[in-house]
Amino acid sequence: MKKYALALDLIDDDKLIREYEEHHKNGWPEVSTSIIESGVLSMEIYRTSNRLFMVMETTDEFTFENKKIMDQSNKHVQEWEKLMWNFQQALPWSNPGEKWVLMNKIFELKNEQQTIENN
Repeated sequence: MKKYALALDLIDDDKLIREYEEHHKNGWPEVSTSIIESGVLSMEIYRTSNRLFMVMETTDEFTFENKKIMDQSNKHVQEWEKLMWNFQQALPWSNPGEKWVLMNKIFELKNEQQTIENN
C-alpha cells in the first residue's frame, strides 16, 4: 500500500467554500467509482480556512499517470473537475493547470511499542 498527501487552495470566499463542502457531502457516485477503480483504497480531505489537505492510500499498482488517463476518458470525472474549478485555485507554486500538488513527507513518528501491544 502507498500513501500520498496533497494540497490545494479554495477561492477564499465563505459562500464558495460552503458550496464546495456541500458538493463533497453529496459527491457523484460515478466519480467515487472512478477513484476506486484507479486503485485508491481510501481518501480523506481536510480543510483549514481555504487550504485543503488530502490523504490517499492506494494499491501498490496505483500511479498518478494511470489515474490521469482514466480521468481524461471519463465524462463524469471531467464534468466534476470542471465544476470544482469554480471553487478551487491553484497553489502559487503549482504548474499551469495543476490542481492538487503532491506534498513531501518531512516527519513521521511511529510508536512501535503501541503497534506490538495492539497486535
